[in-house]
Amino acid sequence: MAAGQDDGGSPSTAVIATLRELIEALDRRVPHVERAGEAQISKDAAALREAAVKRIEELTHAERSGKTST
Repeated sequence: MAAGQDDGGSPSTAVIATLRELIEALDRRVPHVERAGEAQISKDAAALREAAVKRIEELTHAERSGKTST
């Protein structure tokens, strides 16, 4: 399912699915230490992954509470 599409669930469900896809892609990423700037790219990827995990937790908590803000 592409980002922005909905399978009949709440909008936050689609966002969570997209964030999980992002996390999976980041987890598959192989660092290329020979490239200039790779250390910063790896740090940025780790920060992005952490932010995605946090957002999933927020959305999951909101859904359980009955709130569905995206």
